[in-house]
Order: sequence, then C-alpha cells, then structure tokens
Amino acid sequence: MGWIIGALIFVGVLIVVTYCVRIIPQSNAYVIERLGAYSHTLDRGLHLIIPFIDRVAGKVSLKERVQDFAPQPVITADNVTMQIDTVVYFQITDPMLYTYGIHNPISAIENLTATTLRNIIGDLELDQTLTSRDLINTKMRAILDEATDPWGIRVQRVEVKNILPPRDIQEAMEKQMRAERERRESILRAEGEKHSAILIAEGEKESNVLGAQGRKEARITEAEGEAQAIERIQLAQAKAAEAMKGIDIDNAYIKLKSLETFEKVADGKATKIIVPSELQNLASILQSAKEISKD
Repeated sequence: MGWIIGALIFVGVLIVVTYCVRIIPQSNAYVIERLGAYSHTLDRGLHLIIPFIDRVAGKVSLKERVQDFAPQPVITADNVTMQIDTVVYFQITDPMLYTYGIHNPISAIENLTATTLRNIIGDLELDQTLTSRDLINTKMRAILDEATDPWGIRVQRVEVKNILPPRDIQEAMEKQMRAERERRESILRAEGEKHSAILIAEGEKESNVLGAQGRKEARITEAEGEAQAIERIQLAQAKAAEAMKGIDIDNAYIKLKSLETFEKVADGKATKIIVPSELQNLASILQSAKEISKD
C-alpha cells in the first residue's frame, strides 16, 4: 500500500514539474495569463509558472514572416480590371498586442492589403500601374505598417509580385512592343546604312586625295628630272664651248650652231632658207675635216 502512495506522489510531482517548468526557444515568446487576465510575457530561457493559476495564452514566433496573398482584382483609373498579387514581409514586435489586439491577424493583414491595393491602383492608369511598382510598394508598406502597429506587427516590406492585365490588353501590349521593336530595328538599320555610306564616301575621298597627291608627286618628279636633264645638257654644251674656245674656233662653232638652227627651222617642205656664204664655206671646211679624220 505504501508503494502505491509513493508512486502517486511521484506522478503528481512529475506532472506539476512538467507544467511549471517551461523552456522557451530562441526567437519565441509565451504570453502568460493569471486567473484569466494578462500577467506577463516570457522570453527565451528557463521559466517557472504557478500551476492551476497561470496558463500559457499564446505562443508567438518573433521571426520575420513571409505571407503570399492570392491575386486580387483591382480597377485602374482608366477602367481596366487586372489581377495583382502581393507578398508581405512582417514581424511581430509585441506578443501581447498580437495575442489580444485582433482576432486572426493574418486574415486581417490580407484584407487590409487588398483594400489598400485597390485604393492605390484606383488613382493610377494602366501604364502608370505597370511602371510604378516601387511607388506602389512604398505606399502599401507605409499604410500597412501604420495600420498594423496596434496589433504588435511591423510590416518590413511589401512587394507586388505579379500584375496580370486582361487578355485583350496583353495582346495590344504585345503588338505595341512588336511595333516598337520593329521601329528600333528600322532605325538601327538606317543608321548602319548611313554609317556605311559615310565610310564609303570618306574612303573615296581619301583615295582621290591620295591619287591627286601621287599624280602631283609624279609630275614634280618628272619636272625635276627634266630640269636635271636640261641642266646637264646646258652643262655639257658649256663644257663643249669651253673646249672649242681652247682651239680658237669660237666663231666657227657659233656659225655651225646657227646652221643647225637654220636646218631645224627649214624642216617644212615649203620653207626656203638663204644661207650666207660664210656659213657655206664653214660647212665645206668642216665636211672636209670630217673626211680627212675618217681617212
């Protein structure tokens, strides 16, 4: 009989200890009620509660949460109905307010997100809605954070996940985008052809300039060659004249040159030249000298 009583006492003590001793994990909090009223909040670590007097009213996770809400129908300022779904990042900052502030806080946040989104999109047109995601996110975060503050919730971030316009609007947007791409392609092609034509014209211009410079240099070289040739001929004639001066035939050489000049002038068929007798005698003498030298 004694061992039965001892066993009952052991079980009773075990139950009491199990109920009284609470080990709370990291990033968690327990809301404790005493005799039905809020008493205090237990943070991480080892804690003791009074059996049958204290009870755990709520276990709250303090980690940041991500809630993906279903797409909501919204109407823009230009009467276009579209589906938009959002993602809300929030964190519980006050377990007591979260436990007693509102019933079913996640549902409350979802409904508040839907109404806020409709109000914001209602002031924007379709094009503004598609290009103003940052503006929508910022406004929604500010409104939701202020509204959920009495519930012990802090909204960290709100993101518009998808914007789904009606099918006809999507087709019109696709056609517009296709036309825009074709326009850009035409502009790029025209710019490429223009650039190519400019390069060809510049190439022809440089070719013409180089050709002109080449012809100029060729003419200069040819003129210099002719000048050098004339200079050498004149130099040779001057040396010949000097040599002939040494043998006292200055007058004879001059007359001979005059005779050669007359021969060139008399190249035409109808040209008659009267040669002075002195030149004739000089020519005869020179011809005799040539024959003697040959013998």
